[in-house]
Amino acid sequence: MKIEFWSIGKQHDPSIKEAIEDYTARIRKYTPIKWEIIPVPKHAGMLSENDLKRQEGKMILDWIDKDTVLIALDEYGKEMDSLALADFIVKKGNMGSRKLVFLIGGAFGLDEPVLKRADYKWSLSKLTFPHQLVRLILAEQIYRAYTIIKNEKYHHK
Repeated sequence: MKIEFWSIGKQHDPSIKEAIEDYTARIRKYTPIKWEIIPVPKHAGMLSENDLKRQEGKMILDWIDKDTVLIALDEYGKEMDSLALADFIVKKGNMGSRKLVFLIGGAFGLDEPVLKRADYKWSLSKLTFPHQLVRLILAEQIYRAYTIIKNEKYHHK
């Protein structure tokens, strides 16, 4: 099963890029993975919040295959601990899912049609994090999930 991380916004911030790349490389030992950084629409600063979300949402929906399992990171989504995340990944693999896409929305979140298309809405925390930090947390947690699945020593129960 392939995993893709999609994030709307700028390229990885240099101050955390190395850590993101490190966890991404670690995940590659278990499964194919790639990052897709989706640029903010042109003239984003001139758009209303709703228009910006709508344009970002249209781009995302145009890119998603019908077979893709879309996990939208959303503040109103369900929280999971690391063991539940590992179980979630195993279950999706056992169901024959070929690709999981973890989607980090733009500055104002995800448009409603994207959230409706999502197969799962996941909240990392009730706290608010900068988008760049969410990328690092996501990569680390997926790596942690795979170490749990493989019964390796990284995760301490």
